[in-house]
Amino acid sequence: MRFLYVMDPMCGWCYGFRPELEAFLANHSGIAVDWIMGGLAPDATQPMEEGLKQTISSYWHQIEARTQVAFNHDFWMLNTPYRSTYPACRAVISAQKLIEDGAPKMANAIQAAYYQQAKNPSLQNILAECAHTIGLDKTAFLSSLESTETEQELQQHLAISHQLQVSGFPSLFYLDDNNHAHPLALGFCHHKDLEQRFSQLQSK
Repeated sequence: MRFLYVMDPMCGWCYGFRPELEAFLANHSGIAVDWIMGGLAPDATQPMEEGLKQTISSYWHQIEARTQVAFNHDFWMLNTPYRSTYPACRAVISAQKLIEDGAPKMANAIQAAYYQQAKNPSLQNILAECAHTIGLDKTAFLSSLESTETEQELQQHLAISHQLQVSGFPSLFYLDDNNHAHPLALGFCHHKDLEQRFSQLQSK
């Protein structure tokens, strides 16, 4: 019995979902959570096209209107954005290997840097800063971040996401004692909805 949380640390809706997820998990602290990196956008070195920048920045306003979170919109003026989230996904995987609860800690640190401090977590130096804020040694973190093992783990995460037929983030599943995955969230929802769906599963 466990939860599978499929997300990307640079997904705006995952940032918006965070307060709802935390409220839900606080009521079920005895159930372990596996953080699965869904990999929103592969590695890229080309700056983001203007049209995509406008599309994503408009999403931020939509997410603010529906959730409890706020965005620092200065990001778009202060940075050269890249459509590249795999480095951030590897950072979460690396942190999970290095410290207890590393995945949620690093995901939260990346979201804080990106959405609140207007920093660019597509860049390795920003990810190293995030690692430092959660108590990781930068050298050990960067070694893990660039390792073949971490890349292999990311590919395993992507395979799990594909197996679960995840088409968007955030996605939360309940894995029962028979290893059957039951969706609790396929996209943003409120923690009350999660509770209702989980209760219905438990009563079956």
